[in-house]
Amino acid sequence: MKTALSLDRIMTSALCSVATILALSCSAQPPVGYYDAAEGLSGQPLRIALHGIIDNQSSITYAQLWTAFQTTDVRPDDGKVWDIYSDIPGGTPPYEFTFVTDQCGNYNSEDDCYNREHSFPESWFNGDSPMYTDIFHIYPTDGWVNNKRGNLPYGDVGSADYTSLNGSKSGLCVDPGFNGTVFEPIDAFKGDVARGYFYMMTRYYGEMSSWNCPVVANGDLVDWEKATLVAWSDNDPVSQKEIDRNNAIYAIQGNRNPYIDNPQWVHAIWGTDAGIAETSAKTARIWCDEQGVHISAVNTIKGTLRITDLTGRVVLNTNVQGDRTDMAFNEVPGVYIADLEFAGGSVVQRFVR
Repeated sequence: MKTALSLDRIMTSALCSVATILALSCSAQPPVGYYDAAEGLSGQPLRIALHGIIDNQSSITYAQLWTAFQTTDVRPDDGKVWDIYSDIPGGTPPYEFTFVTDQCGNYNSEDDCYNREHSFPESWFNGDSPMYTDIFHIYPTDGWVNNKRGNLPYGDVGSADYTSLNGSKSGLCVDPGFNGTVFEPIDAFKGDVARGYFYMMTRYYGEMSSWNCPVVANGDLVDWEKATLVAWSDNDPVSQKEIDRNNAIYAIQGNRNPYIDNPQWVHAIWGTDAGIAETSAKTARIWCDEQGVHISAVNTIKGTLRITDLTGRVVLNTNVQGDRTDMAFNEVPGVYIADLEFAGGSVVQRFVR
């Protein structure tokens, strides 16, 4: 459904002009000294320091999001809308939207129009401001696919019950710790939404007690979602798209996503275990390098090593014995979970190959 230009869009065109000028003047790096208060910190002190840096952004209205998208989410090749639910990086997208002309509007199928997708659903924070118009978690996306996603958490899907034309899908979750329905964007945009969630957990630190959010508890992401999003961030590094978007949003809101500028801070705060319970390294340690998977134990052990990927697929199941085990591991690069069971104990370790 193609919609006509409204008076509100005309009235907000000035915002676009100003934002464009400012965005063009921004470098790909934060201003000198922007993160000084966070230097040398880790864990919660780092998160709190970053909260202080990115707090109190300049808010825009919900209607002004349409105009903001024209600088934050514009395709550099043809000036069309960069829709993460329809784009196919390195390939040909099934369709593209034109700014303003293709705004929703009504829709009856995919490719009708684009709307404003709160990747962190608005019902989760009760539609409150400034979260409601914080561009860091809001994207222009196909209205039909946005509706199919609804308020579903992000996660890895096993058997899909819906798949969009670019491969985004919904279905039962296969991430350890959750067996409900989730929505999974394509791999090229998983890091984008993950770093958007870590931004939300930092920007609104201390403000989440009243949120009705299934993936947040006690002021942080629940363990299964944390593990999933850390893995997504690891496997989909920061792209030029994210850098450009970060700069464009900074020109409008006056704050930045620190996990785009410094992606290593994801692990500095949420840890390499990503919420997966692990036993102490004093019992045994499991790690992976170019030579394969290794186990080093304080004492001789006899047990079973089971390694799964993030879909829950078992990729290795073998017996181990002794205080040192080395074995080949030729799976595709990704995030894996090793579960070592032996008499008198167990070790669960997440690793990235």
